[in-house]
Amino acid sequence: MNPVEKGYKKVNGIQLYYEIYGSGKPLVLIHGGGSSILYDFKEVIVRLQDKFQLIGIDLQNHGRSEHRDIPETFEQDADDVAGLLAELNIGKASFWGFSNGGSTVMQIAHRHPRLVEKIVVASAFYKKNGMIDGFFEGMQDATFESMPEPFKINFLNLNPDFSKLENLFEKDCKRMQTFEDWDDEVLTSIQSPTLFISGDQDVMKPEHTAAMWRLVKDSRLIILPATHGIYMMPDFDGSIDTNLIDFTVNEVEKFLNH
Repeated sequence: MNPVEKGYKKVNGIQLYYEIYGSGKPLVLIHGGGSSILYDFKEVIVRLQDKFQLIGIDLQNHGRSEHRDIPETFEQDADDVAGLLAELNIGKASFWGFSNGGSTVMQIAHRHPRLVEKIVVASAFYKKNGMIDGFFEGMQDATFESMPEPFKINFLNLNPDFSKLENLFEKDCKRMQTFEDWDDEVLTSIQSPTLFISGDQDVMKPEHTAAMWRLVKDSRLIILPATHGIYMMPDFDGSIDTNLIDFTVNEVEKFLNH
């Protein structure tokens, strides 16, 4: 599994890192908070690199990309992704975002509609009460020690500067601690075909994913028997449900090609 292209583009003042796999219709992969391209999407890339041009992006503060001395927001991430695609001369693409990446993808569809073919929103949220009880309370008390160990190891493998890992944790935490509910209009404005996915034991309530599905005209919905993300990547302990991932990727492929 080797990228056909990888590198950096200067976007909105910082160097953003990207990797491209395969060829075909462009599908942009947007990772979740604290993560990186291959941590979230390796299993997806293995299954889809013969079928699409897959473009993975490390968002600001994450993976190999640079950071800014400004708060991290979903809107800024959306504009960064749009800027990177302009640098790559990609005028239209589909997007698959996981977790916070799913929220970023909804903002891309809202802020840059001409760029968007279809979107897949996996395990995302748009209002605080959509998360499981206690989630945001826990965020207020989050410490660096509470950051999942696999995230720390993954980051330092890509970017062996401990202060940058601390910066990532701080910016990610602050984004959640200061998050303000989005207006429904962000979702009702989405014109592109949309597929919502989450697990029945996810960090957002299934009812919240269904509520988003109701707001986006003609969108589709899949609720899987899964915790956060294990329908598309290994669990934190490294265990992997191959059949479930096969199912998810097949459904996404059908949706994108329909």
